[in-house]
Amino acid sequence: MVMRVGGIASGMDLEGMVEKLMEAERAPLTRLQQQQETLTWKRDAFRDINSSLLELDNMMLDMKLSSTYKPKTATSSQENAVTATATSSAANGSYEISVSQLASNAINVSTEKVAKDIEIPAGEHEFFTYDEDGNEDLHTLTVKEGDTLQDVLKNIGEASGGVVRAFYDEASEQVVLETTRTGQYNTEVTDDKAMKAEIQFAEDSIFSNVLNLKRENESGGTNAIFTYNNSLELESKTNDYRLNGMDFTFHQKTETNARISVTTDVEDSFDKIMAFVDKYNETIDEMNQSQREEKYRDYPPLTEEQKAEMSEDQIKKWEEKAQSGILRGESTISNGMHSLRQSLQQSVETDGEYKLLSQIGITTTKNYMDGGKLEVDEEKLRAALRDHPDDVHQLFSNSNKGNSRGLIHRFDDALDQTRSDIERKAGKSTHTLDNYQLGKNMKRLNNRIEDFQARMVKVEERYWRQFTAMEKAISQLEQQSSHLFSQFGGE
Repeated sequence: MVMRVGGIASGMDLEGMVEKLMEAERAPLTRLQQQQETLTWKRDAFRDINSSLLELDNMMLDMKLSSTYKPKTATSSQENAVTATATSSAANGSYEISVSQLASNAINVSTEKVAKDIEIPAGEHEFFTYDEDGNEDLHTLTVKEGDTLQDVLKNIGEASGGVVRAFYDEASEQVVLETTRTGQYNTEVTDDKAMKAEIQFAEDSIFSNVLNLKRENESGGTNAIFTYNNSLELESKTNDYRLNGMDFTFHQKTETNARISVTTDVEDSFDKIMAFVDKYNETIDEMNQSQREEKYRDYPPLTEEQKAEMSEDQIKKWEEKAQSGILRGESTISNGMHSLRQSLQQSVETDGEYKLLSQIGITTTKNYMDGGKLEVDEEKLRAALRDHPDDVHQLFSNSNKGNSRGLIHRFDDALDQTRSDIERKAGKSTHTLDNYQLGKNMKRLNNRIEDFQARMVKVEERYWRQFTAMEKAISQLEQQSSHLFSQFGGE
Protein backbone atom coordinates (compact mmCIF):
# COMPACT_ATOMS: atom_id res chain seq x y z
CA MET A 1 0.00 0.00 0.00
CA VAL A 2 1.36 3.43 -0.95
CA MET A 3 1.89 5.85 1.95
CA ARG A 4 0.09 9.04 0.97
CA VAL A 5 1.98 12.27 1.73
CA GLY A 6 0.11 15.59 1.62
CA GLY A 7 1.52 18.60 -0.25
CA ILE A 8 3.52 19.93 2.75
CA ALA A 9 6.70 20.53 0.80
CA SER A 10 5.09 21.66 -2.44
CA GLY A 11 2.15 23.48 -0.92
CA MET A 12 -0.08 21.81 -3.49
CA ASP A 13 -3.55 20.20 -2.90
CA LEU A 14 -2.48 16.70 -3.80
CA GLU A 15 -5.78 15.12 -2.64
CA GLY A 16 -7.70 17.36 -4.99
CA MET A 17 -5.28 16.82 -7.85
CA VAL A 18 -5.43 13.03 -7.53
CA GLU A 19 -9.23 13.18 -7.32
CA LYS A 20 -9.39 15.27 -10.53
CA LEU A 21 -7.04 12.91 -12.31
CA MET A 22 -9.03 9.86 -11.15
CA GLU A 23 -12.26 11.50 -12.22
CA ALA A 24 -10.95 11.57 -15.78
CA GLU A 25 -9.64 8.02 -15.45
CA ARG A 26 -13.06 6.79 -14.22
CA ALA A 27 -15.01 8.23 -17.17
CA PRO A 28 -15.00 4.87 -19.02
CA LEU A 29 -16.11 3.13 -15.80
CA THR A 30 -19.06 5.52 -15.49
CA ARG A 31 -20.11 4.66 -19.03
CA LEU A 32 -19.92 0.93 -18.22
CA GLN A 33 -22.06 1.42 -15.10
CA GLN A 34 -24.59 3.43 -17.13
CA GLN A 35 -24.75 0.61 -19.68
CA GLN A 36 -25.35 -1.82 -16.83
CA GLU A 37 -28.17 0.34 -15.47
CA THR A 38 -29.71 0.57 -18.95
CA LEU A 39 -29.66 -3.22 -19.29
CA THR A 40 -31.33 -3.57 -15.89
CA TRP A 41 -34.07 -1.13 -16.92
CA LYS A 42 -34.56 -2.97 -20.21
CA ARG A 43 -34.78 -6.35 -18.48
CA ASP A 44 -37.35 -5.01 -15.99
CA ALA A 45 -39.39 -3.42 -18.80
CA PHE A 46 -39.49 -6.75 -20.65
CA ARG A 47 -40.59 -8.51 -17.47
CA ASP A 48 -43.35 -5.96 -16.83
CA ILE A 49 -44.81 -6.72 -20.25
CA ASN A 50 -44.44 -10.44 -19.61
CA SER A 51 -46.37 -10.04 -16.36
CA SER A 52 -49.25 -8.52 -18.31
CA LEU A 53 -49.04 -11.36 -20.82
CA LEU A 54 -49.14 -13.85 -17.93
CA GLU A 55 -52.37 -12.27 -16.64
CA LEU A 56 -53.79 -12.69 -20.13
CA ASP A 57 -52.51 -16.27 -20.25
CA ASN A 58 -54.29 -17.04 -16.97
CA MET A 59 -57.61 -16.29 -18.70
CA MET A 60 -57.04 -18.87 -21.42
CA LEU A 61 -58.45 -21.87 -19.55
CA ASP A 62 -61.82 -20.20 -18.98
CA MET A 63 -61.86 -18.97 -22.57
CA LYS A 64 -61.54 -22.57 -23.81
CA LEU A 65 -64.42 -23.93 -21.72
CA SER A 66 -67.81 -24.45 -23.31
CA SER A 67 -69.44 -23.03 -20.18
CA THR A 68 -67.93 -19.63 -21.05
CA TYR A 69 -70.01 -19.45 -24.23
CA LYS A 70 -73.04 -21.48 -23.14
CA PRO A 71 -73.52 -20.65 -19.45
CA LYS A 72 -76.77 -21.92 -18.01
CA THR A 73 -78.78 -20.71 -15.06
CA ALA A 74 -81.09 -23.04 -13.14
CA THR A 75 -83.74 -21.72 -10.76
CA SER A 76 -86.02 -23.71 -8.48
CA SER A 77 -89.57 -22.98 -7.42
CA GLN A 78 -88.73 -24.55 -4.03
CA GLU A 79 -85.20 -23.39 -3.20
CA ASN A 80 -85.60 -24.61 0.39
CA ALA A 81 -86.19 -28.17 -0.85
CA VAL A 82 -84.35 -28.60 -4.17
CA THR A 83 -81.66 -26.50 -5.79
CA ALA A 84 -79.91 -27.11 -9.10
CA THR A 85 -77.02 -25.89 -11.19
CA ALA A 86 -76.97 -26.44 -14.92
CA THR A 87 -73.94 -27.36 -17.01
CA SER A 88 -73.48 -26.09 -20.55
CA SER A 89 -74.99 -29.34 -21.87
CA ALA A 90 -78.33 -28.82 -20.11
CA ALA A 91 -81.18 -28.02 -22.45
CA ASN A 92 -83.25 -24.93 -21.76
CA GLY A 93 -86.67 -25.73 -20.35
CA SER A 94 -88.58 -26.71 -17.21
CA TYR A 95 -88.16 -29.91 -15.21
CA GLU A 96 -90.23 -31.38 -12.37
CA ILE A 97 -88.61 -32.93 -9.28
CA SER A 98 -90.34 -34.48 -6.26
CA VAL A 99 -88.34 -35.77 -3.27
CA SER A 100 -89.94 -38.46 -1.11
CA GLN A 101 -86.90 -39.31 1.05
CA LEU A 102 -83.58 -37.67 1.86
CA ALA A 103 -80.30 -39.51 2.11
CA SER A 104 -79.22 -39.79 5.75
CA ASN A 105 -76.30 -41.19 7.69
CA ALA A 106 -76.78 -44.13 10.09
CA ILE A 107 -76.75 -43.21 13.80
CA ASN A 108 -76.88 -45.27 16.99
CA VAL A 109 -77.16 -43.90 20.53
CA SER A 110 -76.48 -45.82 23.75
CA THR A 111 -79.64 -47.04 25.49
CA GLU A 112 -78.26 -46.39 28.98
CA LYS A 113 -75.92 -43.84 30.51
CA VAL A 114 -72.20 -44.47 30.21
CA ALA A 115 -69.87 -43.14 32.90
CA LYS A 116 -67.16 -40.87 31.50
CA ASP A 117 -64.49 -42.57 33.63
CA ILE A 118 -65.68 -46.11 32.95
CA GLU A 119 -62.97 -48.78 33.00
CA ILE A 120 -62.65 -50.50 29.63
CA PRO A 121 -61.04 -53.95 29.45
CA ALA A 122 -58.13 -54.37 27.03
CA GLY A 123 -58.56 -56.57 23.98
CA GLU A 124 -59.47 -56.65 20.31
CA HIS A 125 -63.02 -56.18 19.08
CA GLU A 126 -64.31 -56.59 15.55
CA PHE A 127 -67.04 -54.60 13.85
CA PHE A 128 -67.87 -54.02 10.23
CA THR A 129 -69.52 -51.67 7.79
CA TYR A 130 -70.29 -52.15 4.08
CA ASP A 131 -68.48 -51.09 0.95
CA GLU A 132 -69.96 -49.57 -2.23
CA ASP A 133 -71.00 -53.01 -3.47
CA GLY A 134 -72.70 -54.02 -0.22
CA ASN A 135 -69.90 -56.35 0.88
CA GLU A 136 -68.85 -56.55 4.53
CA ASP A 137 -65.86 -54.38 5.39
CA LEU A 138 -64.27 -55.75 8.59
CA HIS A 139 -62.56 -53.45 11.12
CA THR A 140 -60.61 -54.29 14.28
CA LEU A 141 -60.71 -52.06 17.35
CA THR A 142 -57.72 -52.50 19.66
CA VAL A 143 -58.18 -51.44 23.28
CA LYS A 144 -54.97 -51.14 25.32
CA GLU A 145 -54.60 -51.31 29.09
CA GLY A 146 -55.41 -47.91 30.55
CA ASP A 147 -57.28 -46.56 27.51
CA THR A 148 -59.95 -44.03 28.47
CA LEU A 149 -63.43 -43.77 26.98
CA GLN A 150 -62.23 -40.90 24.79
CA ASP A 151 -59.30 -43.02 23.57
CA VAL A 152 -61.63 -45.84 22.59
CA LEU A 153 -64.09 -43.57 20.78
CA LYS A 154 -61.26 -41.96 18.83
CA ASN A 155 -59.84 -45.37 17.93
CA ILE A 156 -63.20 -46.54 16.59
CA GLY A 157 -63.07 -43.81 13.94
CA GLU A 158 -59.45 -44.59 13.06
CA ALA A 159 -60.08 -48.35 12.88
CA SER A 160 -62.96 -47.78 10.43
CA GLY A 161 -60.81 -45.64 8.15
CA GLY A 162 -63.03 -42.65 8.80
CA VAL A 163 -66.28 -44.35 7.74
CA VAL A 164 -67.55 -44.26 11.35
CA ARG A 165 -67.19 -41.64 14.04
CA ALA A 166 -67.98 -41.97 17.76
CA PHE A 167 -68.25 -39.34 20.49
CA TYR A 168 -69.50 -38.87 24.03
CA ASP A 169 -72.15 -36.36 25.04
CA GLU A 170 -71.46 -35.31 28.62
CA ALA A 171 -74.86 -33.71 29.15
CA SER A 172 -76.82 -36.90 28.46
CA GLU A 173 -73.92 -39.25 29.32
CA GLN A 174 -74.52 -41.17 26.13
CA VAL A 175 -72.29 -42.49 23.38
CA VAL A 176 -73.12 -41.65 19.77
CA LEU A 177 -71.96 -43.95 16.96
CA GLU A 178 -72.65 -42.84 13.38
CA THR A 179 -71.47 -43.18 9.80
CA THR A 180 -69.75 -40.20 8.23
CA ARG A 181 -71.49 -40.86 4.91
CA THR A 182 -75.12 -40.86 3.92
CA GLY A 183 -76.80 -43.71 2.13
CA GLN A 184 -77.83 -47.35 2.47
CA TYR A 185 -74.90 -49.74 1.89
CA ASN A 186 -76.27 -52.75 3.78
CA THR A 187 -78.37 -54.52 1.14
CA GLU A 188 -79.65 -57.26 3.45
CA VAL A 189 -83.30 -58.03 2.69
CA THR A 190 -84.93 -58.87 6.00
CA ASP A 191 -87.41 -57.62 8.56
CA ASP A 192 -84.80 -57.93 11.33
CA LYS A 193 -83.77 -54.36 12.20
CA ALA A 194 -80.48 -55.56 13.72
CA MET A 195 -79.49 -57.24 10.47
CA LYS A 196 -80.27 -54.06 8.50
CA ALA A 197 -77.88 -51.90 10.56
CA GLU A 198 -75.08 -50.14 8.69
CA ILE A 199 -72.66 -50.62 11.62
CA GLN A 200 -72.56 -54.26 12.72
CA PHE A 201 -71.05 -55.66 15.94
CA ALA A 202 -71.50 -58.75 18.10
CA GLU A 203 -74.04 -58.76 20.95
CA ASP A 204 -71.33 -59.64 23.48
CA SER A 205 -68.82 -57.04 22.22
CA ILE A 206 -67.55 -53.86 23.86
CA PHE A 207 -70.14 -51.95 21.81
CA SER A 208 -73.00 -53.75 23.54
CA ASN A 209 -71.58 -54.53 26.99
CA VAL A 210 -69.64 -51.31 27.69
CA LEU A 211 -71.00 -48.63 25.36
CA ASN A 212 -74.61 -49.83 25.74
CA LEU A 213 -75.32 -49.82 22.00
CA LYS A 214 -77.94 -52.04 20.34
CA ARG A 215 -77.85 -52.69 16.61
CA GLU A 216 -81.63 -52.68 16.34
CA ASN A 217 -81.69 -49.10 17.67
CA GLU A 218 -79.77 -47.75 14.69
CA SER A 219 -81.69 -45.27 12.53
CA GLY A 220 -80.91 -43.60 9.23
CA GLY A 221 -78.60 -44.98 6.62
CA THR A 222 -81.14 -44.19 3.91
CA ASN A 223 -80.85 -43.27 0.25
CA ALA A 224 -82.41 -40.20 -1.29
CA ILE A 225 -85.50 -41.16 -3.33
CA PHE A 226 -86.84 -38.72 -5.92
CA THR A 227 -88.91 -38.67 -9.08
CA TYR A 228 -87.87 -36.85 -12.26
CA ASN A 229 -90.58 -35.39 -14.50
CA ASN A 230 -93.31 -37.47 -12.81
CA SER A 231 -92.01 -40.65 -14.46
CA LEU A 232 -88.48 -41.69 -13.53
CA GLU A 233 -87.95 -42.75 -9.87
CA LEU A 234 -84.30 -42.69 -8.82
CA GLU A 235 -82.22 -43.33 -5.70
CA SER A 236 -78.96 -41.76 -4.58
CA LYS A 237 -76.71 -42.51 -1.62
CA THR A 238 -76.17 -38.77 -1.24
CA ASN A 239 -78.42 -35.75 -1.51
CA ASP A 240 -76.66 -34.72 -4.71
CA TYR A 241 -77.40 -36.16 -8.13
CA ARG A 242 -76.37 -35.28 -11.70
CA LEU A 243 -78.99 -35.86 -14.38
CA ASN A 244 -79.50 -34.50 -17.89
CA GLY A 245 -76.76 -31.89 -17.54
CA MET A 246 -78.04 -30.65 -14.16
CA ASP A 247 -76.65 -31.08 -10.66
CA PHE A 248 -79.46 -31.42 -8.11
CA THR A 249 -79.13 -30.94 -4.36
CA PHE A 250 -81.92 -32.10 -2.06
CA HIS A 251 -82.50 -30.23 1.20
CA GLN A 252 -85.86 -31.60 2.34
CA LYS A 253 -88.81 -33.65 1.14
CA THR A 254 -91.30 -31.95 -1.17
CA GLU A 255 -95.07 -31.88 -0.78
CA THR A 256 -95.55 -30.97 -4.45
CA ASN A 257 -93.20 -30.95 -7.42
CA ALA A 258 -90.36 -28.46 -7.47
CA ARG A 259 -90.02 -26.87 -10.90
CA ILE A 260 -86.47 -26.35 -12.17
CA SER A 261 -86.16 -23.78 -14.98
CA VAL A 262 -83.00 -23.72 -17.13
CA THR A 263 -82.13 -20.70 -19.27
CA THR A 264 -79.04 -19.43 -21.08
CA ASP A 265 -77.23 -16.68 -19.19
CA VAL A 266 -76.10 -14.45 -22.06
CA GLU A 267 -74.82 -11.71 -19.76
CA ASP A 268 -72.45 -14.03 -17.94
CA SER A 269 -70.93 -15.16 -21.23
CA PHE A 270 -70.85 -11.58 -22.53
CA ASP A 271 -69.02 -10.39 -19.40
CA LYS A 272 -66.34 -13.08 -19.71
CA ILE A 273 -65.66 -12.27 -23.36
CA MET A 274 -65.55 -8.54 -22.58
CA ALA A 275 -63.10 -9.20 -19.71
CA PHE A 276 -60.82 -10.96 -22.19
CA VAL A 277 -61.14 -8.13 -24.73
CA ASP A 278 -60.39 -5.51 -22.05
CA LYS A 279 -57.30 -7.37 -20.84
CA TYR A 280 -56.13 -7.93 -24.41
CA ASN A 281 -56.49 -4.22 -25.20
CA GLU A 282 -54.66 -3.26 -22.02
CA THR A 283 -51.75 -5.57 -22.89
CA ILE A 284 -51.58 -4.53 -26.56
CA ASP A 285 -51.63 -0.89 -25.47
CA GLU A 286 -48.68 -1.50 -23.13
CA MET A 287 -46.70 -3.30 -25.85
CA ASN A 288 -47.59 -0.68 -28.45
CA GLN A 289 -46.57 2.21 -26.20
CA SER A 290 -43.18 0.58 -25.62
CA GLN A 291 -42.57 0.77 -29.37
CA ARG A 292 -43.82 4.33 -29.81
CA GLU A 293 -42.20 6.05 -26.83
CA GLU A 294 -39.67 8.74 -27.72
CA LYS A 295 -36.08 7.87 -26.93
CA TYR A 296 -34.02 10.62 -25.27
CA ARG A 297 -30.39 9.81 -25.97
CA ASP A 298 -29.18 12.86 -24.06
CA TYR A 299 -30.53 11.42 -20.80
CA PRO A 300 -28.23 8.59 -19.69
CA PRO A 301 -28.65 6.97 -16.25
CA LEU A 302 -27.52 9.23 -13.42
CA THR A 303 -24.43 8.50 -11.37
CA GLU A 304 -24.64 8.54 -7.57
CA GLU A 305 -22.66 11.79 -7.55
CA GLN A 306 -25.15 13.39 -9.94
CA LYS A 307 -28.11 12.20 -7.87
CA ALA A 308 -26.57 13.71 -4.74
CA GLU A 309 -26.77 17.14 -6.39
CA MET A 310 -30.42 16.79 -7.48
CA SER A 311 -33.82 16.80 -5.77
CA GLU A 312 -36.05 13.73 -5.78
CA ASP A 313 -38.39 15.39 -8.27
CA GLN A 314 -35.49 16.23 -10.59
CA ILE A 315 -34.22 12.63 -10.38
CA LYS A 316 -37.69 11.27 -11.13
CA LYS A 317 -38.16 13.48 -14.20
CA TRP A 318 -34.68 12.69 -15.48
CA GLU A 319 -35.13 8.94 -15.13
CA GLU A 320 -38.52 9.07 -16.83
CA LYS A 321 -36.80 10.47 -19.88
CA ALA A 322 -33.83 8.12 -19.49
CA GLN A 323 -36.13 5.07 -19.46
CA SER A 324 -38.45 6.34 -22.20
CA GLY A 325 -38.22 4.20 -25.34
CA ILE A 326 -36.07 1.60 -23.56
CA LEU A 327 -37.75 -1.19 -25.59
CA ARG A 328 -38.26 0.77 -28.79
CA GLY A 329 -37.25 -1.26 -31.82
CA GLU A 330 -37.17 -4.56 -29.90
CA SER A 331 -38.34 -7.17 -32.41
CA THR A 332 -39.37 -9.52 -29.59
CA ILE A 333 -42.18 -7.08 -28.70
CA SER A 334 -43.17 -6.00 -32.22
CA ASN A 335 -43.20 -9.58 -33.53
CA GLY A 336 -45.22 -10.68 -30.50
CA MET A 337 -47.83 -7.98 -31.13
CA HIS A 338 -48.10 -9.02 -34.76
CA SER A 339 -48.57 -12.72 -33.97
CA LEU A 340 -51.20 -11.98 -31.30
CA ARG A 341 -53.17 -9.79 -33.70
CA GLN A 342 -52.93 -12.31 -36.52
CA SER A 343 -54.13 -15.19 -34.35
CA LEU A 344 -57.47 -13.41 -33.78
CA GLN A 345 -57.99 -12.17 -37.34
CA GLN A 346 -57.75 -15.46 -39.21
CA SER A 347 -60.70 -17.46 -40.49
CA VAL A 348 -61.85 -20.60 -38.68
CA GLU A 349 -63.35 -23.40 -40.76
CA THR A 350 -66.41 -24.57 -38.82
CA ASP A 351 -69.82 -25.96 -39.71
CA GLY A 352 -71.46 -23.16 -37.74
CA GLU A 353 -72.61 -19.63 -38.45
CA TYR A 354 -69.33 -17.89 -37.71
CA LYS A 355 -65.87 -18.10 -39.23
CA LEU A 356 -64.48 -14.66 -38.31
CA LEU A 357 -64.43 -12.68 -35.10
CA SER A 358 -65.95 -9.72 -36.91
CA GLN A 359 -69.11 -11.75 -37.55
CA ILE A 360 -69.95 -11.68 -33.84
CA GLY A 361 -69.22 -7.96 -33.51
CA ILE A 362 -65.53 -7.95 -32.48
CA THR A 363 -63.21 -6.00 -34.80
CA THR A 364 -59.92 -4.09 -34.65
CA THR A 365 -60.12 -0.33 -34.27
CA LYS A 366 -59.85 1.79 -37.41
CA ASN A 367 -56.95 3.78 -35.94
CA TYR A 368 -53.76 1.89 -36.89
CA MET A 369 -51.92 3.82 -34.15
CA ASP A 370 -53.82 1.68 -31.60
CA GLY A 371 -51.69 -1.32 -32.52
CA GLY A 372 -54.61 -3.63 -33.26
CA LYS A 373 -56.79 -3.10 -30.19
CA LEU A 374 -60.27 -4.62 -30.32
CA GLU A 375 -63.65 -2.91 -30.24
CA VAL A 376 -66.98 -4.61 -29.67
CA ASP A 377 -70.45 -4.15 -31.10
CA GLU A 378 -72.15 -5.20 -27.88
CA GLU A 379 -75.60 -5.80 -29.32
CA LYS A 380 -74.19 -7.94 -32.13
CA LEU A 381 -72.15 -10.00 -29.64
CA ARG A 382 -75.13 -10.51 -27.34
CA ALA A 383 -77.28 -11.60 -30.29
CA ALA A 384 -74.67 -14.17 -31.36
CA LEU A 385 -74.46 -15.57 -27.83
CA ARG A 386 -78.23 -15.68 -27.52
CA ASP A 387 -79.03 -17.18 -30.94
CA HIS A 388 -75.98 -19.35 -31.72
CA PRO A 389 -73.96 -20.04 -28.55
CA ASP A 390 -72.63 -23.35 -29.91
CA ASP A 391 -71.28 -21.61 -32.99
CA VAL A 392 -69.61 -18.90 -30.91
CA HIS A 393 -68.04 -21.68 -28.87
CA GLN A 394 -66.70 -23.34 -32.02
CA LEU A 395 -65.28 -20.07 -33.30
CA PHE A 396 -63.39 -19.42 -30.08
CA SER A 397 -62.43 -22.78 -28.67
CA ASN A 398 -62.73 -25.53 -31.29
CA SER A 399 -59.84 -27.80 -30.31
CA ASN A 400 -59.30 -29.29 -33.78
CA LYS A 401 -56.03 -28.82 -35.64
CA GLY A 402 -55.42 -26.91 -38.86
CA ASN A 403 -57.87 -24.42 -40.33
CA SER A 404 -60.66 -25.43 -37.92
CA ARG A 405 -58.60 -24.66 -34.81
CA GLY A 406 -60.44 -22.15 -32.63
CA LEU A 407 -59.22 -18.56 -32.24
CA ILE A 408 -58.46 -18.89 -28.53
CA HIS A 409 -56.26 -21.94 -29.14
CA ARG A 410 -54.41 -20.05 -31.86
CA PHE A 411 -54.12 -17.01 -29.62
CA ASP A 412 -52.83 -19.16 -26.75
CA ASP A 413 -50.15 -20.62 -29.04
CA ALA A 414 -49.03 -17.13 -30.09
CA LEU A 415 -49.14 -15.95 -26.48
CA ASP A 416 -46.98 -18.84 -25.25
CA GLN A 417 -44.45 -18.20 -28.03
CA THR A 418 -44.28 -14.48 -27.23
CA ARG A 419 -43.79 -15.12 -23.52
CA SER A 420 -41.13 -17.72 -24.30
CA ASP A 421 -39.28 -15.25 -26.56
CA ILE A 422 -39.36 -12.58 -23.84
CA GLU A 423 -38.09 -15.03 -21.24
CA ARG A 424 -35.17 -15.98 -23.49
CA LYS A 425 -34.39 -12.30 -23.76
CA ALA A 426 -35.04 -11.10 -20.19
CA GLY A 427 -35.51 -14.24 -18.08
CA LYS A 428 -37.63 -14.66 -14.96
CA SER A 429 -37.03 -13.39 -11.43
CA THR A 430 -35.86 -16.89 -10.49
CA HIS A 431 -33.27 -17.07 -13.29
CA THR A 432 -29.55 -16.46 -12.89
CA LEU A 433 -27.74 -14.14 -15.31
CA ASP A 434 -26.57 -17.14 -17.33
CA ASN A 435 -30.16 -18.14 -18.18
CA TYR A 436 -31.10 -15.29 -20.54
CA GLN A 437 -29.55 -13.04 -23.16
CA LEU A 438 -29.63 -9.72 -21.31
CA GLY A 439 -28.33 -11.49 -18.21
CA LYS A 440 -25.29 -12.75 -20.10
CA ASN A 441 -24.63 -9.19 -21.31
CA MET A 442 -24.98 -7.92 -17.73
CA LYS A 443 -22.57 -10.57 -16.49
CA ARG A 444 -19.98 -9.56 -19.07
CA LEU A 445 -20.37 -5.92 -18.04
CA ASN A 446 -20.04 -6.91 -14.38
CA ASN A 447 -16.73 -8.59 -15.14
CA ARG A 448 -15.49 -5.57 -17.11
CA ILE A 449 -16.53 -3.24 -14.28
CA GLU A 450 -14.74 -5.37 -11.69
CA ASP A 451 -11.58 -5.47 -13.82
CA PHE A 452 -11.75 -1.74 -14.43
CA GLN A 453 -12.23 -0.99 -10.71
CA ALA A 454 -9.22 -3.15 -9.87
CA ARG A 455 -7.20 -1.26 -12.47
CA MET A 456 -8.34 2.06 -11.03
CA VAL A 457 -6.91 1.10 -7.65
CA LYS A 458 -3.53 0.53 -9.27
CA VAL A 459 -3.75 3.80 -11.25
CA GLU A 460 -4.54 5.75 -8.09
CA GLU A 461 -1.67 4.11 -6.28
CA ARG A 462 0.64 5.08 -9.19
CA TYR A 463 -0.43 8.71 -8.99
CA TRP A 464 0.23 8.75 -5.26
CA ARG A 465 3.65 7.17 -5.74
CA GLN A 466 4.51 9.84 -8.29
CA PHE A 467 3.32 12.71 -6.11
CA THR A 468 5.02 11.22 -3.05
CA ALA A 469 8.26 11.02 -5.00
CA MET A 470 7.80 14.64 -6.04
CA GLU A 471 7.21 15.71 -2.44
CA LYS A 472 10.32 13.90 -1.30
CA ALA A 473 12.38 15.53 -4.08
CA ILE A 474 11.12 19.00 -3.18
CA SER A 475 11.78 18.32 0.49
CA GLN A 476 15.35 17.21 -0.26
CA LEU A 477 15.90 20.26 -2.47
CA GLU A 478 14.73 22.54 0.32
CA GLN A 479 17.05 20.81 2.77
CA GLN A 480 20.00 21.20 0.39
CA SER A 481 19.15 24.85 -0.21
CA SER A 482 18.95 25.46 3.50
CA HIS A 483 22.32 23.79 4.03
CA LEU A 484 24.01 25.82 1.28
CA PHE A 485 22.49 28.98 2.63
CA SER A 486 23.92 28.28 6.09
CA GLN A 487 27.37 27.61 4.57
CA PHE A 488 27.42 31.05 2.99
CA GLY A 489 26.76 32.69 6.32
CA GLY A 490 23.02 32.80 6.17
CA GLU A 491 21.11 32.79 9.36
